[in-house]
Amino acid sequence: MARRKTAQDHLNSGRQPHIVEMIPPGAPGLREAAGGAMVVSSPREVDGLVRRLRPGEVITLDALRAALARRHAVAVACPVSTAIFLNMVARAAEERRELGVPDHELTPWWRVLKTGGFLNPKFPGGTDRQAELLAGEGIRVSPLRRQPAVFDFAERLPADPLELRAG
Repeated sequence: MARRKTAQDHLNSGRQPHIVEMIPPGAPGLREAAGGAMVVSSPREVDGLVRRLRPGEVITLDALRAALARRHAVAVACPVSTAIFLNMVARAAEERRELGVPDHELTPWWRVLKTGGFLNPKFPGGTDRQAELLAGEGIRVSPLRRQPAVFDFAERLPADPLELRAG
């Protein structure tokens, strides 16, 4: 029986970003692209961008997608694959944490928020773990409409384009 792939295996799959020039009707991102092209990123590329976030900074998934789109000079980054790859990145970081990798060497997945500054319940350990890791960086999480959120997330966004930072 084949061994089940780990998140690290997925992260290191060798998958490369590719551009979709003609987005099929009904595909995620079609309306947002408004006739433009879409990039389908890779787990490794998403990991590389998230690693550029500094302690105390956060970014929304939408802003991360915008950085990917700018990096590839296209209208949009695929919303579905980017979210999936971000989850792979988070799981891979937690696998590395379990192996004893120091926190400062891990990809800071907890700094990526949902639209509106909400925490992501699909991340490893759910919103409680994400809140705990954010609190460790001095980022306060409070309930908003019964969901945990970072109220001042807009002030904590990177001041410079994430895709232009040295990686």
